[in-house]
Amino acid sequence: MKSNHLFKKTAKYIPLGERAESVPEVPEGLLRRCNACKAAVFVEEVVAGSYICPRCGNYFRVPAYARLAQIADEGSFEEWDAELAGSNPLRYKGYGEKVRELRERTGLREAVVTGRAQIGGIPAVLGVMDGRFLMASMGECVGEKITRAIERATEERLPVILFTCSGGARMQEGIISLMQMAKTAAAVRKHSEAGLLYITVLTDPTTGGVTASFAMLGDIILAEPGALIGFAGPRVIEQTIRQKLPKDFQRAEFLLEHGFLDAIVERERMRECLAKLLKLHCSGGEIFDRNLSMAQKNTGQDSRREGMIYGDSSVSVHAWEHVQLARDKRRPVGHDYIERLFPDFVEFHGDRYLRDDPAVIGGIATFGGVPVTVIAQEKGEGTKGCIARNFGMVSPDGYRKSMRLVRQAEKFKRPVIFLVDTPGAFCGMEAEEQGQGEAIARNISDLFGVRVPVLSIVIGEGGSGGALAFAVADQVWMLEHAVYSILSPEGFASILWKDGSRAREAAALMKLTARDLYRMGIVERVVQEEGTFPKREGFSRETMDGVLAQLAKGIEEFMIQYGNLDEEELLAQRYQRFRKF
Repeated sequence: MKSNHLFKKTAKYIPLGERAESVPEVPEGLLRRCNACKAAVFVEEVVAGSYICPRCGNYFRVPAYARLAQIADEGSFEEWDAELAGSNPLRYKGYGEKVRELRERTGLREAVVTGRAQIGGIPAVLGVMDGRFLMASMGECVGEKITRAIERATEERLPVILFTCSGGARMQEGIISLMQMAKTAAAVRKHSEAGLLYITVLTDPTTGGVTASFAMLGDIILAEPGALIGFAGPRVIEQTIRQKLPKDFQRAEFLLEHGFLDAIVERERMRECLAKLLKLHCSGGEIFDRNLSMAQKNTGQDSRREGMIYGDSSVSVHAWEHVQLARDKRRPVGHDYIERLFPDFVEFHGDRYLRDDPAVIGGIATFGGVPVTVIAQEKGEGTKGCIARNFGMVSPDGYRKSMRLVRQAEKFKRPVIFLVDTPGAFCGMEAEEQGQGEAIARNISDLFGVRVPVLSIVIGEGGSGGALAFAVADQVWMLEHAVYSILSPEGFASILWKDGSRAREAAALMKLTARDLYRMGIVERVVQEEGTFPKREGFSRETMDGVLAQLAKGIEEFMIQYGNLDEEELLAQRYQRFRKF
């Protein structure tokens, strides 16, 4: 493998404010000033430390071959199209000479290196852009190398991981550069249609035509901390609108908050993260089929309409007490179930349109060796946590985030498990402006067409359409003291009787308990809780082991039953499940 330095070799290190002639010479390439903390740092120390400033933790840009050495298993990288070179379609004066000079200086033929490698023993196609070569702008050759790599990955059924670092389209190649945006996007689409995984890792900077094409089309989009990511550069925006931009504008953290990234991953953790993602994806269907077949031999149980209904049927509990228990602050919330049922869970963020809704936690994990997608409505813990999670009231971006992850699950043939716990969809002005009704309607409609098994479990409150958008499933289960209803009892009483104080009376009328809904055929299974009645101590994180054991067994049975159904049969049964109401 080739070796390249990040830093240009210079004969002198010149501190700010000093004249060059007064500075003694130092060995070539020994020192570099960090552009963040302004400290002088030794090049060797920076290179040995993953190109991170040892003083302040600032990220330097990483040369392509150094990046490959960080990510790929040792000795596994096989470079493709190493000698491919572009042309000068506009016959732009001096362009050819500039390219030749950069080839001499960097040891690169062009601004991207592509090839096949292994990460954690799993084969993948890797592409790494190198900002030292015309700021890794995308010209004919860059577009061609990336397209060829993706096409070959499609033929060989390999995942693709691309590290971006680019100033955008290459001006010296004009309209030919622009066409690379369409060409690379088309190759990504074909790769996706083949059901293959595509991950992009956005590094500083990723801008212009690269952002507006293959960089933002990943099934999973990661970024390094602090990376500049945007279409138009900040300077262009400031000149256009004649306003100073916020400090964090277009940085990775800004994009994560606004729903365009799945995660920000520190450089030291990147290889481990990519290896885990590959492992979770790259034989999912085969693992799914094999494990289900093995499980089928061990248990032929059909979980349809199996429910555990209260161990002591003599205990009478008023519906309003169920509501209070479902709202109990000690009650486990979404992340408690995820952490204990799916310990290898990897969270993804964002709806790819506007925002990342903290009221929804979604991502991928394995259950019994089978990859699954898990999506939970999250109320949060404590006052600060509940406020940060908006008390589990989902906004339009949360429903769109959920459906994005469901579509991803469908592509990779992963079952979907929803955890429902919301007093209802968020009903603020902002939610209405962003189309709350449309977002919920789209979720409900689209879930009927999802060609993988879907299970929904109401773990607390199931409030109105905000819950139903997560509960269009092949089966719906409820915990013993969860509730699921058309509206909160307070809202029901206010609408029908114009008196919210009659909530207790409304709860009894609404048939919102697990017992009621099981008898009505609304839910297939009721999971018995511990530590609740008759002592009324409340179900808590400390008393959830029995519930977890029941859920684990039930989920296994569900996956056996529904994983073996033909896709058309699966969809037909889901339709009929709701048609009967």
